[in-house]
Amino acid sequence: MTTIVKCPTCEKPVEWSEKSPYRPFCCERCRLIDLGAWAAEEHRIPGRTPADFPQQGDIDDSQS
Repeated sequence: MTTIVKCPTCEKPVEWSEKSPYRPFCCERCRLIDLGAWAAEEHRIPGRTPADFPQQGDIDDSQS
């Protein structure tokens, strides 16, 4: 059974097999568009940012 997925960039159907060297993308162009979006920080993995972490002066040592 062949698995078909949508290209994340253009949503064209892509066969998930050795025949599709750029999978899950349909072509190198779509792969590079996605890479550029990551580099431009248009895509992000959710998580804490450095601003969420306490800074050295923010910790109250008097309660220890």
